[in-house]
Amino acid sequence: MGRGALTLFHVRGIRVGVDYSWFFVLFLVIFWLSNLFETALGVNDSSYMPYVLAVASALAFFASILLHELGHALVALRHGIGISEITLWLFGGVARMTRDTDSAATEFKVAVAGPLVTLAIAIAGAAVGIGLAGSREGFVEALTLQENAEVTGVEYAIAWLVSVNVLVLVFNLIPAFPLDGGRIARAIAWAVTGNRTSATRFAGRLGQIFSYVFMGAGLLLVLNDAVFSGIWLAVIGFILGSSARGATAQTAITERLEGLRVADVMDADPVSIPDDATIERALDEFFLRYRWPWFPVTDGSARFRGLIVRESADAVPETERRTQRVRDVFQPDASGTLQVSAETPLEALLGNDALRRMGGLAAVDNDGRLLGIVTVEQLGRALREAQGSAAS
Repeated sequence: MGRGALTLFHVRGIRVGVDYSWFFVLFLVIFWLSNLFETALGVNDSSYMPYVLAVASALAFFASILLHELGHALVALRHGIGISEITLWLFGGVARMTRDTDSAATEFKVAVAGPLVTLAIAIAGAAVGIGLAGSREGFVEALTLQENAEVTGVEYAIAWLVSVNVLVLVFNLIPAFPLDGGRIARAIAWAVTGNRTSATRFAGRLGQIFSYVFMGAGLLLVLNDAVFSGIWLAVIGFILGSSARGATAQTAITERLEGLRVADVMDADPVSIPDDATIERALDEFFLRYRWPWFPVTDGSARFRGLIVRESADAVPETERRTQRVRDVFQPDASGTLQVSAETPLEALLGNDALRRMGGLAAVDNDGRLLGIVTVEQLGRALREAQGSAAS
């Protein structure tokens, strides 16, 4: 999901897009809200007002979902975790982190950020709604969509947006991994036990339990003629269960890597290119000699600055390669996603987006000096050796 999504815009370098399944949900929400507002307002089929309100409400709802995900993303960025993309899709939204959190406190802060944003939206919407209605009673009439009430279409739309955000908030706080509530539960278990793996297993099992509850509830709804709602809830339960089982299965892998650090498997004699080297030197002495697709770039103090890829060097005109410097064309690592501390636990690299994409990461010390390179192959070798030792 998300890889073939349409890009809407970028926020602080984060790609924001919509999956094609989002348009299906948008259509259903608009269709449903049009009928809902038409009944509440007591207007005939020829009125365009219910449709306008439905479109505005649906877009506002998805905007609130986007703000929810941006809440997760901005907190993650503040803790040095990159966000590659945010995608709206069939069942809401997802912010894709480039790596997992490295502490229980960070996990909790990232997980709780989204629900706090949703809560703020609900509170702000309720305040606006009460102000427009003139009283709490009037806003309650709008919330319950009472017919023939002295409520305007805008008040109905705001009330619906508040109610749906409260629903999203409650649903996301269910302690079922990978929902926000499940991640909060994992953070608490992690803080109590001091073990991320056991905490993930605990949260994953909670997710599996709730997935069965959702699927069972969906079946009951279908048997009681609420076919669409029942199927929808059952599908959510199925997806939730699949994600939870995947998280639980991954703990069996991470357990075998416990105790290993990046420094234990990295290449401790990395080849790097000085940032003041000419492009001609980079091509002749490094790319043509080693035939690697990229090299780490370091400054005069051996601090890691970023990567230079072969395509960037080749793009420099031959007449300028003797004067152009590597620092002019390399890819700086401003977000820190291309590097990892040499003391990082090896299991923390599982699912690292930059490692998967580039095939390797720079391993650095506390001062940012390059100590080595850790690759996908080295991670895989460590995992195979751990599996072999476990089997023996």
